Formats: sequence, C-alpha cells, structure tokens
Amino acid sequence: MKVATLELRPVPPFRLDLTAWALRRRAENRIDRWDGITYRRVLVLAGKPVEVAVRQGGPAASPRLFVEVRGEKLPDRAEEAITGSLELLLGMRADLQAFYAFAAREPRLQALVRKFIGFKPPRFESLFEALCNGIVCQQVTLSFGIQLLNRLALGWGEGFRSGSETAHAFPLPAELARADETSLRKLGLSYNKARALIECARMCAEEKLDRRLLSRMDDQAAIHTLDDLRGVGTWTAEYVLLRGLGRLHIFPASDSGARNGLRRWLKLRSPPDPERARRLLTRWRPFAGLVYFHLLLNKLDEEGYLAESGGAS
Repeated sequence: MKVATLELRPVPPFRLDLTAWALRRRAENRIDRWDGITYRRVLVLAGKPVEVAVRQGGPAASPRLFVEVRGEKLPDRAEEAITGSLELLLGMRADLQAFYAFAAREPRLQALVRKFIGFKPPRFESLFEALCNGIVCQQVTLSFGIQLLNRLALGWGEGFRSGSETAHAFPLPAELARADETSLRKLGLSYNKARALIECARMCAEEKLDRRLLSRMDDQAAIHTLDDLRGVGTWTAEYVLLRGLGRLHIFPASDSGARNGLRRWLKLRSPPDPERARRLLTRWRPFAGLVYFHLLLNKLDEEGYLAESGGAS
C-alpha cells in the first residue's frame, strides 16, 4: 500500500466539520464519511481507487488541512488531482468575506451566519455526481435519497478496502452507463429515474455534457440545457448550478425542504411557494445560495448532527 501526505491551506476562516456536514447532509452518507475528526472519501485516479483522509489543524482563522492518501498505486500528479478534488468538495478556495460584510448589515442574516463562521460551500466532485444527486433525491426524503446514492456507489463505484471494511467511490459515468434499468430499479429507483441516470451517464461519458460547457453559459441557458435532459426539472437544474457549478447566488426554490427552512427562519405562517421564495430572497440575491447552505446547517444543528462535531459555536 502506497501512502502519501500533503498539507493544504484553505482560505480562512475554515471549519472542516461544518463543511463536511454541508457536503454529506446525513449521517448515513457512506460516500462522504465523517467521524467527528476526519473526513474520508474514495477518489478514482487514473482508473484506480485511492482513499483520502483529511483532518484540520489550527483554528478556523489560520487553518491547515493534513491529508493522507492511500492506494495500491498513486499515479503521477496525484497530489495535483487530489488537491483539485478537495478544493471542490471542501470549498477551500471560497472567500466569503464579502458575504460576511453583507450579513453584518442584515441583522436577521447575521444571526444565522454567526453560528457557522468557517463553513465553506461544497461542490460535488463532478457534474455527473451533481446530476445524480439531484435526480435521485427528487420527491423522496433526503435520508432515503442518500441511501439510494449509497447503493449506487456500492454497486458501481470503485471499492477501496481498508482493514475489514470496503468504502466505495461515487460511480464514474462510464461505469453507470453500462447499467440497465432493471439493475437500478432493484436498488429502489423508479424506472424514470433509472433511465435518466443511465442517459446522463452516457452523455457525460461521451463528453456531450460537462462542467466546462455549462460554466460558459449564463444561468438561464444552463437551466434550459439541463431541462432538456430526461428526469431534470427546475429544481434539479438549480441544484446543479449551486452544488455542481458553485453559483452561490442560486437558491433552489423548488426544494420543499429549503422552503421549509426559509419559513422557519423568516417566521412565516406557511412555507412559501417557489415564486414567493424567490421574491423573498431578492434582498439577499447575490448570496442566496449561501443562505440555502446556512439554512441547511441550521436544520442539521437543530437535529443534533453538528453536536457530534462539537456543535456550531
């Protein structure tokens, strides 16, 4: 087993615990793992699985990340590839100072943001992973959606054995493109979702759809392109723009959970419909996606998840 180490310095302030929770969303997530100290994930480099283990040294104001990489073979330029992946997954290069200054002028927003100083907005490692998350989690509870994603990884993701356990990477498009609807339906997916995942996998594997292509488009053009895909509607398209492309002004207003969070935060009598939610968010428009993430963290905190990481203080 080959082992390599590297040290990364995120843009401060940074808290690994809050960022890991915003990425994984539920304790049962077996792709993005967190034990209260170390974040772990299996990545695929040059066709081979490696496991990265990340822990934080130093306070949020001067953070350092210590990364251990383990694999049967570590390809050339592995450090560069791993750094690039972690910069996406852990939002390491995001500078939120403008957001913090903006929140300081908005008492309601400041009260929410103050609890989670050091959080960074995570992004999925690939456009394909963002699409899969959006499609799978449509019209089901988040907990069940995470379980379905775990099953996808178990069935089609590269495995990495560590001791008595095997962890799995998120499936590569080329792997899932070879699946059939019957095998995906056995995981608990509907026919339409199974078909949508396979079609997305094929398009991504053939590079007919990729992050660079969408990154060159404005919001409406990107949403229109995504809407043309099977199984993708407005919610999934907005979700991909936020969590896949890092467009932090996007709030997926069709997300019922996000609208419920907005209702609780703004003390509304009932959850706003998507159009009203967008109107309410106009005053925070440049940072609506960051409001979305902070409401997610607030809900995780209320449910006791963040207490496992020492709370959100």
